[in-house]
This record gives sequence, structure tokens and C-alpha cells, in this order.
Amino acid sequence: MKLLRFGPVGAEKPGLLDSTGTIRDLSAVIGDIAGDSLGDEALGQIRELDHATLPEVGGNPRIGACVGNVGKFICIGLNYADHAAESGMSLPEEPVVFFKATSSIIGPNDTVEIPRGSVKTDWEVELGVVIGKTAKYVSEQDALEYVAGYCVVNDLSERDFQLHRSGQWVKGKSADTFGPIGPWLVTRDEIPDPQNLPMYLDVNGRRFQEGSTNTMHFGVATIVSHLSQFMSLQPGDIVSTGTPPGVGMGQKPEVYLRPGDRMELGIQGLGLQRQDVVAG
Repeated sequence: MKLLRFGPVGAEKPGLLDSTGTIRDLSAVIGDIAGDSLGDEALGQIRELDHATLPEVGGNPRIGACVGNVGKFICIGLNYADHAAESGMSLPEEPVVFFKATSSIIGPNDTVEIPRGSVKTDWEVELGVVIGKTAKYVSEQDALEYVAGYCVVNDLSERDFQLHRSGQWVKGKSADTFGPIGPWLVTRDEIPDPQNLPMYLDVNGRRFQEGSTNTMHFGVATIVSHLSQFMSLQPGDIVSTGTPPGVGMGQKPEVYLRPGDRMELGIQGLGLQRQDVVAG
């Protein structure tokens, strides 16, 4: 099941994409795609509806971030061996964890702003994991039961802020518009193996990133279990699981985003994003 949110910024309604590719309005059924609506019971009730009876959404509405009211936006660094190598860093012994500010979250096709003072704004296509129920001290064996579904994330990064401005990576990860998510939240039942999903990212029609989640250093179940040992994961939290090689920082010479650029990125079964880049 593909859930999405549509409408003007700050007034998104919940919806779903039916089997014909039509967007249907879910606002009479649930308040938002957030919190308790991401649990197995609530998703099961939505799945059992006759989707053809839901109001059709006409026109070409803006698609918002696929999850609302995100509590934590957690990221995993250096989770692909070839990306770690292009970054000049060693593979970690356990997941590298950092956070993005939730104020960075935008819709999948919204405009990305290069922050003031930026000299190295970069791209990263990543698999996003959306938590469906509270996870605390969960085993790796049971970890996927706590996942509501998956989405595409562009973990935009300002490398100079990230690496040379002191402190944690959060400075380089949290600028406004640096967290496009969606277009859809694809429920767990439709993605039986999150470790076998091809992914790509293009800039101005040039393929920079092409990889697969099957080369992750730490898989989704390991990551969810690991995080739950240090903090409870709540419904609606998003975990972005790392990026394959091909980021701008890894090019020789390095390549970074400029106003006027356009990104397109996608993951098999999870849809694609397109973002135009402007000066902030």
C-alpha cells in the first residue's frame, strides 16, 4: 500500500495511491499519516477499505512529505563500503548515528535551497525506514515488525559545514529543505526484502549514484535493533540508512550543487523524487 500526503505546505491531507495510480483522499478516515495511524492495526483497516469508494483527488496536487509530525529524523553514516572509501573513512564497527533537524523535511518534489555561505552542497539517495510502533530494546530478529514502511530520502549535506565547522555532522545536514522524503510511504508488506532495492541519483541528467541496498554494511533490522538499545523509537520516526557511492564529494574533481541544477532520484518500488535547486 502506497500512502502519501498532498496539498499546500502546512495543510497536507492524507491519501493513498490506488491500484490504478489514482490518488485517493483518506482525510475522512484518518487525520494524518503520522503517529498511531502507522501501526499495524490502523494500516490494516486502511488496507481493507474499498479504495475505489474514496474520493478521487483531481488535478496535479503538490505531494508533501509522506510522514507528518516526525519526532526524530535519525541518519546512519558510512553504511556502504564503497561510499566510506570515497569519503576516505573506514567502515565503522557499529552504526554511526547522527540526526537531521526535522525542520529540514520537505516534499519529494519541492525546491531545494543552497544555504547561505555554502560551498559544498551535496546529494545522497537513501532508503528511509518509517517506524510504526514503539521500539525499545528489540532484537534484530524482531526488528522489522516495528517498521511501518519505507520511503525515498535525499539526505542533502553541506560538506564544509559538516566536516570543518566543528562539532557533530548535524550542522551540515539540517539546513531548511535538506530532507526531501517520499513520494510514498510504501508499507512493509509490499517490500518483503529491504536489502535488495536498486537505487540511483542523477544531477542534470547525469547518473552519479547507482547502487543497491544489498551492499549495506548494516542492514535495516540491525540498524533498528541497534538504535532501540539507546533510545526508544516512536511511530513516525524516520531512519535514513546511508548512501551508496557517487556523492559529489567523492568525484575527482569534486562536484557540488549549484542554483539551476535538477536532481532526480529513486529506489525500486518506492517511487522517485525531482528537485530543482535555488540559492537560499
